[in-house]
Amino acid sequence: MAGHGRAERRAGRGRGVTGIADAGNRVGGPPGGPAAQFSGRRPTARPVRPRGRGGPPEESTAVPDPSPHGATPPRPPRASLRTSVVWEVLRGALDRRVEATGRDSLDILDTGGGSGSFAVPVAQLGHRVTVVDPSPNALFALERRAAEAAVADRVRGVQGDVHGLFDVVERGGFDVVLCHGVLEYVDDPAEGVANALAALRPGGSLSLLAAGLGGAVLARALAGHFNEARQALADPAGRWGDGDPVPRRFTAEQLTGLLTDAGAEVGAVHNVRVFADLVPGALVDTEPGALDALLGLEAAVAELPAFRSVASRLHLLGEKRA
Repeated sequence: MAGHGRAERRAGRGRGVTGIADAGNRVGGPPGGPAAQFSGRRPTARPVRPRGRGGPPEESTAVPDPSPHGATPPRPPRASLRTSVVWEVLRGALDRRVEATGRDSLDILDTGGGSGSFAVPVAQLGHRVTVVDPSPNALFALERRAAEAAVADRVRGVQGDVHGLFDVVERGGFDVVLCHGVLEYVDDPAEGVANALAALRPGGSLSLLAAGLGGAVLARALAGHFNEARQALADPAGRWGDGDPVPRRFTAEQLTGLLTDAGAEVGAVHNVRVFADLVPGALVDTEPGALDALLGLEAAVAELPAFRSVASRLHLLGEKRA
């Protein structure tokens, strides 16, 4: 099965949205090369992203889009709960990198970045963003989102995955790499982390986000699916059954090990969506002040080790040694 997944990746590597990019047309640094220009006919059917292709099925994970003047527009309520902790950590990492390099505009790589939930807001901060994703539909959505946000000149998309990353981008060409929701779906998480780290310049930061085992166990138990909760605990991949849409989950220790084994220094571990996935949506959407209170609670427990075992997602920030 793994060999079949790799064969699929080889067939799709290096293609831009219209399939014109190749290994000799790699992407790195500022956008503008032909490998990733958005053009061509839009597919009429939305493919389901298979296991091992480098990312999950598309899910709305939009973050608050920063305005050019630094103000934050109204938040999409449920989306902000999903991403607020990660966005704050990521923006801090970007600011530190700007200060360290003396450059206002950084080169950012978003592996498995899909339709640009993070890429477009990062581009709105003035940075250049390359998105590598296996789904042409997601890349076309990225094109539309970037155009609507007036950052099309700072966002480029190229078809590929983290296993074949250097078929389409340069090694050591980026200041910050995002690897969000990718490790759950690749054949070899260790290789994925190693490639993401190798894409960084010395001193660059890797933002790693993955599904947490404990959060899934807690959610199944609270839903009354006790056998499935036990199955997730016992399963080496953290799956609760054949109907589980997530191929793999991690503990904080496993993710930390992947980073350190790849040669990264782990700077911080954050708990993401500790409570947000357990609270009824109607309460958050209708109760006055509930959204802000829940956001505050999520922020308060984000760095507390005691909550790592029940977080739905785990976010780690690694740094490539200079």
